[in-house]
Amino acid sequence: MPLEIVRNDITKMQADAIVNTANPRPIVGGGVDRAIHKAAGGELLAARKKIGDIGTGRAAITPAYKLRARFVIHTVGPVWQDGAHGERELLADCYVNSLQLAADKGCASIAFPLISAGVFGCPAEIAIAVATQAIRSFLSDHDMQIFLVVFDQKSFKISGSLFQDVQSFIDERYIEEILEEEYRGDSRDRCRVFEAPAYLGDEASAAARSASLLRLPKKQRSLEDLLAEVDATFSETLLRLIDAKGKSDPEVYKKANVDRKLFSKIRNNPAYKPSKATALAFAVALELNLDETRDFIGRAGYALSHSSKADIIVEYFIQRAEYDIFTINETLFAFREPLLGC
Repeated sequence: MPLEIVRNDITKMQADAIVNTANPRPIVGGGVDRAIHKAAGGELLAARKKIGDIGTGRAAITPAYKLRARFVIHTVGPVWQDGAHGERELLADCYVNSLQLAADKGCASIAFPLISAGVFGCPAEIAIAVATQAIRSFLSDHDMQIFLVVFDQKSFKISGSLFQDVQSFIDERYIEEILEEEYRGDSRDRCRVFEAPAYLGDEASAAARSASLLRLPKKQRSLEDLLAEVDATFSETLLRLIDAKGKSDPEVYKKANVDRKLFSKIRNNPAYKPSKATALAFAVALELNLDETRDFIGRAGYALSHSSKADIIVEYFIQRAEYDIFTINETLFAFREPLLGC
């Protein structure tokens, strides 16, 4: 996927460029700076000294020496004061200037730490928001694999109110699932008066079909005509929906956080079976409602389940018509669930 949040030691990342949160002076600082210099060897400091001082928000590039990368991009993040001294703008500059350097050098991939979120004191939720916004803007015009590397998942924080709201939503759905398990015998009897909708397909279990009939109101399927062919494959349905929505292919696969090569495979192979994460990513990119999402991922043999925390989190955003794949992935990462995309 073009943007992937990973928990790892950045010195062990295999990417064309690794970004270092550098000291403004040509000396070795602490934290990520010290770790990168230690892993790269003494030649990195010698190259850094040739650059001299680096201003806040600026970036410079050197070879990576012993690291699993071609380049190290050194950028100086702002020290957080109170947010009223241009810290956000300077922090965004770190990402923008680093990404431009990587693009100028022909890099296909780059790994960032969470700049300024450590000893520089930037609140983690602000550091994440600034990073993803800058990266999002870059990816709208460029193709590059970008990693946001978090060493300690506890330091990765989304908005407290969002976290609590999603947690409450998850808890409620888990309770629903438990109650459905307890009363499933009665539910089966009551569901016999309904005919299971064709769009759920044979891939969905009988239990999932029954549960969906009980939970969902009477369906008003705005894309019913487009999805009328029960045997249409996932790939065929995806391309039909892109056209129906009046969107371009790049607009959709970028919004889905899916790279161009994977989209090309899907487009050129009507029988292509994506992962569930990819199918859901395209549902988000196409801004499908919950019924349409169930239809759509069913074409690939998947169903949404309240036994899956990841599925519940995606449902949370779809029900609220919030289709920002980056926010959804940040939330999935915060709850230690797999991200959407390829």
